[in-house]
Amino acid sequence: MATEHRTNPAARLGFQPGQVVQEIGYGDDVDHDLREGIEAIIGQELVDEGSDGVADVVLLWFRDDDGDLTGALVEAIGLLGDGVIIWLMTPKQGRDGYLETDDITEAAVTAGLSPTKPVPLVKDWNGARMVAPKR
Repeated sequence: MATEHRTNPAARLGFQPGQVVQEIGYGDDVDHDLREGIEAIIGQELVDEGSDGVADVVLLWFRDDDGDLTGALVEAIGLLGDGVIIWLMTPKQGRDGYLETDDITEAAVTAGLSPTKPVPLVKDWNGARMVAPKR
């Protein structure tokens, strides 16, 4: 497992085999190694944003010009069961579409989520883990 943590960028994000992970905001700029790493851990493909099912985790790629982050987070909450996780992926500082940490935190709190501070996960993207409230 220690080797997987070094070679698979998704290994330290807490994904588990069998989880349903819904991806929102896919674009040419996403980190494909991270996506493939998540699929390797969960043992299936990521579910796209057109799915009607309930997800265990939402992987939300969001850039500054994608619109309203609070609205996107509220929409993601609706896809989840009780108390599950949203991984918000935003471009790192200096990259196109960068969002300020304060703006991310404000949007998350307004949406009713408990966010972590964004951390660098892969080359061009930071990730912030957000926990949806228990209903």
